[in-house]
Amino acid sequence: MSDAVGGFVELARARLAGFRPVAMPETEGMRRAAVALCVVERDSGLRVIVIKRAYRGRNAGQWALPGGRLDAGETSEAAALRELEEEVGLVAPAGSVLGRLDDFPAASGFAITPLVLAVPDAGPLRPSPAEVHAVHLVELARLAAPDTPRWVPQPDGTRLLQMRLRPDMVIHAPTGAMLWQFREVVLLGNREARVADFLQPDWTHR
Repeated sequence: MSDAVGGFVELARARLAGFRPVAMPETEGMRRAAVALCVVERDSGLRVIVIKRAYRGRNAGQWALPGGRLDAGETSEAAALRELEEEVGLVAPAGSVLGRLDDFPAASGFAITPLVLAVPDAGPLRPSPAEVHAVHLVELARLAAPDTPRWVPQPDGTRLLQMRLRPDMVIHAPTGAMLWQFREVVLLGNREARVADFLQPDWTHR
C-alpha cells in the first residue's frame, strides 16, 4: 500500500468513525440499493470511480457510482462489492470498506446506501459493456475543490446541486448528492453534511 492510499485510509476511517449515518427505515414498497464510492490510485494520485451507464436499460446514459439493487438476503456491503466487480471488474475484499454515508431516498423509489472503499494496488478496470458506457477516475483534489459544487436557484426557491467535475461532466442528485457528502464528510471533515432533501431532476425519477 502506498503512502497516499495508506494516508487516505487512515483519514477516512477516522472521519467516518465520527460520522453518524442516517439509515432509512423499511417502508412498504421501498427497494434497497447500494453503491461504492471506491478510491484507487492512478498516476500517483487518488481518484474515485464514476461511471456513465450504458445507453440502454435503467438510467441509460446517466452518471452513476458502481452499484445496484440488493439481492434477496444480501447486505448493502455485499451488494456494493458484488456490483463493483460486475460493472467495472474490480475485486475488492471486504476489508476495503471504510464506512458508509447516509442512505439517500432516490425519487425512483430506492433507498441507496453509499459505501466508502479504498482498494490498494487496484489492477486494470474491465467495465461490462452491457452496463457501463465509460469509466471515469475523478481526482479527489478536483472533488474537494471549492468551485466543484454549484447551487443553481430554482423558480420555487429551492436550489439544485451541480457537481461540476469537468466542463462536460456535471452530476446531479442522487449521484451528485452522494459525491457531495463524500467530499464534505471524508475529504473536508464536515460531520454535519446531510443530503436527504437534495433536489433531484425530473429525469432521475425513473
